[in-house]
Amino acid sequence: MAIERTLSIIKPDAVKKNVVGKILSRFEDADLNISAMRFALLSKDDAAGFYAVHKERPFFNDLVEFMTSGPVCIQVLEGEDAIKKNRELMGATDPKQADAGTIRADFAESIDANAVHGSDSSENAAIEIAYFFPSMNVYRR
Repeated sequence: MAIERTLSIIKPDAVKKNVVGKILSRFEDADLNISAMRFALLSKDDAAGFYAVHKERPFFNDLVEFMTSGPVCIQVLEGEDAIKKNRELMGATDPKQADAGTIRADFAESIDANAVHGSDSSENAAIEIAYFFPSMNVYRR
């Protein structure tokens, strides 16, 4: 299996619940290394730019409002099959449909306040990582 990188964001609802450490532990327990990490309070421009792919969708404005409602914790995760592994750890977007023991089943409030974001492909991971981290700020193991 290939070593991959993926972007993960612990969203404002999970930061507010003070479960950042519990979520980070799940990544590490699954052999995903944290290669970069920072907290940020996203501006509306930051959030709108990051989620621009959803600009025409009806939930876009609510998503931007939510992502700017409090601090987020942004990480680059690295490991074997990191994208797939992270998406399995996160669980379904709707926490009511997420498997027991996944991050969203355990920590998310709703489909809108769903605790975490994770890249869905290697192409998007590269774009998303570059959006938040200059390459010199990402540790290579």
